[in-house]
Amino acid sequence: MLPQFLTAEESAAVDAALLTTPEKFLTRLTISTGKLLIYIAKDLNISVEALTNEQIIAWFEADSKRKQTEGVEASVLKWEAQDLTDLPTEDLPKEK
Repeated sequence: MLPQFLTAEESAAVDAALLTTPEKFLTRLTISTGKLLIYIAKDLNISVEALTNEQIIAWFEADSKRKQTEGVEASVLKWEAQDLTDLPTEDLPKEK
């Protein structure tokens, strides 16, 4: 089962907190980032503390490539980009 990085309950708890809108955004981002780092570390079979920036970047690149080549359901992160003009052209699947 793939992870849900921010549950509805966690989001509701953040909404109920006495925080400004930017603070709530940062809180949600921090909670989901913590869970994602744990997921990446387990995927790479190392501790979160041992993760390097390079490993995190490589993991995101691999997940992005999987999404581009196999579809969004094959990736861990399920968002779909509507405008991929910022991707390097060598990374895009070749048109038939």
